[in-house]
Amino acid sequence: MGETPVAPAMPEEASEDTFLSRFLGVFVSPGTAFESVVRRPDFLAPLIVITLATYAVIETMLRKIGAEQIVRQSIEMSKRASTMSPDQIAQAVQQGAPFTAIIMRAVGILAAPISVLIIAAVGLFIVNTFFGGSANFKTAFSVVCYANLVGLVGGVLGLVMILFGDAEQFNVQNPVPSNVGFFLNMRDTPRFLYTVASSFDIFTIWILILASLGLSIASARKARPAPILLSYFGIWVVWVLLKAGIGSITG
Repeated sequence: MGETPVAPAMPEEASEDTFLSRFLGVFVSPGTAFESVVRRPDFLAPLIVITLATYAVIETMLRKIGAEQIVRQSIEMSKRASTMSPDQIAQAVQQGAPFTAIIMRAVGILAAPISVLIIAAVGLFIVNTFFGGSANFKTAFSVVCYANLVGLVGGVLGLVMILFGDAEQFNVQNPVPSNVGFFLNMRDTPRFLYTVASSFDIFTIWILILASLGLSIASARKARPAPILLSYFGIWVVWVLLKAGIGSITG
């Protein structure tokens, strides 16, 4: 009587290469998750998820807060508000709301791919130029896509603030309490200080830490995570200061 054939067990690596295992791993075991990503780069699934999440937040914002309120708040926070009459503000809101809604929906679709592209390109430059790595763009892009999945936590917080918060007090430019700027009064705080305080965001830092770890693995550990993160941080500080300086001038 013959023995019943037993199907061979699936390799452990194959189970670690699924999107779900990587998704969970980014939060609970990022080193293992990024080893899997580097072994088999894949950016489509995480990119779709973060793009849909971004669009969902913006669409909810437009439906709950409204483009008119968003435009009005932007005008009231600007320097030109003091030179405009109530009728002029109302007219500007009416004219700007449809255009703003279109722009925000476009941002909802394009923001995630563009930001991931920039972070991946900068990270690849850092690793290969400064530290002699040989990572390729597909791997770097995949790493950054998976690192950005932690931003879904911010997306959930944003939805909570939109759906259950005060629409009149909602700040589109700084919707969740993940940075010091959220707790400052935008009208009374100097624009430069407010921009700097709002830019150093918990989720941005979290993403850069994870991207640095993943890029270190992609470079076969030629570059350690800490130097990559410091390089990212230096470039980021320069960008924030430039943005804050321009914002304080233009209002």
